[in-house]
Amino acid sequence: MITMLCTVFLSLTLACSVYSETNSPASPPAYTAKTELGDQNRVFASRGSNVTLPCRLHRQHGMSFGSVGMRIKWTKLSADESLEEDVLVSMGFHKKSYDSFQGRVHLQEADDDDASLVLSDVSLADVGKFRCEVIDGIDDVIHEVTLEVQGVVFPYSPRLGRYNLNFHDAEQACLDQDSVVASFDQLYEAWRSGMDWCNAGWLNDGSVQYPVTKPRGPCGGANARAGLRNYGQREKSKSHYDVFCFTSGLKGRLYWLVQPDKLTFTEAVQACQDDGAEIANVAQMYAAWKLNGYDRCDSGWLADGSVRYPISRPRRNCSPTEAAVRFVGFPDKKQKLFGVYCFKGQQ
Repeated sequence: MITMLCTVFLSLTLACSVYSETNSPASPPAYTAKTELGDQNRVFASRGSNVTLPCRLHRQHGMSFGSVGMRIKWTKLSADESLEEDVLVSMGFHKKSYDSFQGRVHLQEADDDDASLVLSDVSLADVGKFRCEVIDGIDDVIHEVTLEVQGVVFPYSPRLGRYNLNFHDAEQACLDQDSVVASFDQLYEAWRSGMDWCNAGWLNDGSVQYPVTKPRGPCGGANARAGLRNYGQREKSKSHYDVFCFTSGLKGRLYWLVQPDKLTFTEAVQACQDDGAEIANVAQMYAAWKLNGYDRCDSGWLADGSVRYPISRPRRNCSPTEAAVRFVGFPDKKQKLFGVYCFKGQQ
């Protein structure tokens, strides 16, 4: 048996290892396990685009991918890698895709050694590690490739306040903001880019962590090193924290809607609709701020009933010390105190 395993950990040092074993040195191997993928084990895409996840076999003997009896199976690993979700199975002329991947995946088959997966209309839920397994009798070749989407991590807590989300509520809270629960690697990259947040939040592997770039007493201690503070795995139904969400680039435009008067929340929703748009959500504001440099020193309603404003150029009276999305709070929705941020999708 020959097993080739290439494992990539997102945003950390790339590593690829090959393990091969034969029962008899005199028996020629069915395949020569060669790893030539390099950085191809980490593939980048934009939301809504098409992407190819590479999987190739470099053979000296044996059958090709298209041969009868050769089985190709693509799966997607869960965040903690304990579960595999079927993506596509191919055996000869018979091919089947599954669940959310139906109609969005096919094998590239550029040549007899190509089992690369073509994935269309990439979504946030597609981000993560995929596994390609090629089986021919007792011979088993595995490639793993991580799909990444450019985006931004942001902390989120609901109207009820800090530490009110169990893991399942956290998943829904991110979905309501057009985002997904962030992974460890995404939070790690955000920390490397300067993210500092002293409230612990769920990650998609069921762990609870928070990033600290400026160690201080209330955030793990002033003498502690900068890094990710890790509470470890928590009970998903009974433990309550905030959540770190992840969203990608905008397919549209976030903007401040100029109005003659301040608005209640209901009036804000209607004003965006009258302008041919919708009231913006928190994820859209973070994406516009982080990825597009959006800057506006006016507090405005968002879809979850919160009031925030994005500052990319710190200045007096507008987040003077740092670039940030400033959080005003969850005010009474009947108060006429704020403007509104709208979002208009691409036509």
